[in-house]
Amino acid sequence: MIYVTGDTHGSYRHVRAFAREHSLGPDDVIVCLGDTGFDYFGDERDDAVKTRAARAGVTFLCIRGNRDRNPATLADYRLQPWRGGEAYVDPAYPTLLLARDGSVFDLEGRSAIAIGGAYSVDKRHRLANGHLWFPDEQLTEAEKEHVEQALDRRHWRIDTVLSHTCPAAFVPQEALLPSIDQSTVDTSMEDWLQRIEQRLRYRRWYCGHFHIEKQEGRLRFLHKDIVPL
Repeated sequence: MIYVTGDTHGSYRHVRAFAREHSLGPDDVIVCLGDTGFDYFGDERDDAVKTRAARAGVTFLCIRGNRDRNPATLADYRLQPWRGGEAYVDPAYPTLLLARDGSVFDLEGRSAIAIGGAYSVDKRHRLANGHLWFPDEQLTEAEKEHVEQALDRRHWRIDTVLSHTCPAAFVPQEALLPSIDQSTVDTSMEDWLQRIEQRLRYRRWYCGHFHIEKQEGRLRFLHKDIVPL
């Protein structure tokens, strides 16, 4: 079975409970839509998070969130083929797969493209208080081109989109933080995804980032819910 859930931010207790309740194993996949907590600190604290996740006994396919380090920059990760696409894998945690942006995976006969990246609205607060922030949190132009080339090869038809943030037209206004001046927010990722959404023929779209549970047309926001693909 393939399941999808939202941002975990290093908390996997509910995922382990779900896996036990449904008798899931390593052949079952849970897609995490970003902000996994796996490589946030860059020290032994990351290993503790990965160990907690691995104890769920399932295979994770993770989209890169704005609080995730880019695995392409990390020495421990190796890029390897997986179900028609590519994922970064740390050999110490072989069931934790970090999707390469633009990869199209075969998930039980359904094509699914991975599109990570987003802007951190709390960037200024984190920097002012000595917290970590990653300059490459959003996709580069080259990475965006890689995504578009993957869609070109499929004639802009796909079953499922798995992204961290959402197209601009779907941004949930009710979930925006009132303490943030929205005029300071970089929406270039959402604007680009909007152009993708308008051109793409797709059946369903899942995203996280906003920490809400909501269905908006064919797009579903996920946070703590775990749902079948």
